[in-house]
Amino acid sequence: MSGYLPVVIFLGLIVAFAVGSLAAAFVLRPSRPYASKLENYECGAEPIGEAWVQFPVGFYLVALIFIVFDALAVFLFPWALVLRGLGPEGVGIMGLFIGILGLGWLYALREGILEWK
Repeated sequence: MSGYLPVVIFLGLIVAFAVGSLAAAFVLRPSRPYASKLENYECGAEPIGEAWVQFPVGFYLVALIFIVFDALAVFLFPWALVLRGLGPEGVGIMGLFIGILGLGWLYALREGILEWK
């Protein structure tokens, strides 16, 4: 347990700093609400209509496809740098990884996600 004592102390300091900072901000902040402060702000434009609008699901699907290819880029470049030291097992594992991401690509093509409508 003595090995964890510095971790517990550090965790306590982190929590105390977070709570103290939030309490100080709450006490020291100016609180002068008025009508224009309480309005919704949309990039300088006057808000029109309800805030709850439905976005087309295509936006979310494109975001998911972006995450798939972002994961490919994040893991593929470091793997390429250490390729010689990994041997056939490393190449096989990366081939499996690329294959799984390729299935995601094929699914996106089959469902027409990448065709903007």
